[in-house]
Amino acid sequence: FPVTIPHQKVVLDNVDWSVLINLEFLSLKNDNLTVIPEGISKLTNLKTLDLSGNNFKVLPKTLKSLSKLQVLYLNDEKQFDLEKSMDVLNSLTGLKELHLENDKLQSLPKQFENMKSLEMLYLNDNNFMELPKQIMRLDHLRLLDFKNNKVNPDLQDMKNLNFGFKLILE
Repeated sequence: FPVTIPHQKVVLDNVDWSVLINLEFLSLKNDNLTVIPEGISKLTNLKTLDLSGNNFKVLPKTLKSLSKLQVLYLNDEKQFDLEKSMDVLNSLTGLKELHLENDKLQSLPKQFENMKSLEMLYLNDNNFMELPKQIMRLDHLRLLDFKNNKVNPDLQDMKNLNFGFKLILE
């Protein structure tokens, strides 16, 4: 069953994460976390993790052990440093769906092109002026949600491209 702890000022220092070994869904959305608890790495069956709306800067390296993680929400992260977290993100080889919505992103780090397992990418409500080139190298991408960015959907370049995935601009 899912565990959701939204809109709390939670203290997770003394949580024995090992008793939650079979947990598949965890939401720590809007919990004012400045640091992601490293104990989450013990949740080896975790498939969906929602860390949206917190105040942390980077993903801990211990999250690399989440080999079954398929969906990750990192929405509404004003402090988040995507580039410094790419090592962790690239190690999540089972990750199929990534949400980076409303994160004030203007570009993607070069290493983003190594996220080869991604099938769905949500970059809506950011500050992109154009489609990042790294997206074109994501072989398995089926859906890109790119609405509410500063890119002009009528650009001739975009009309003539065959993306190979569904592009949502409006």
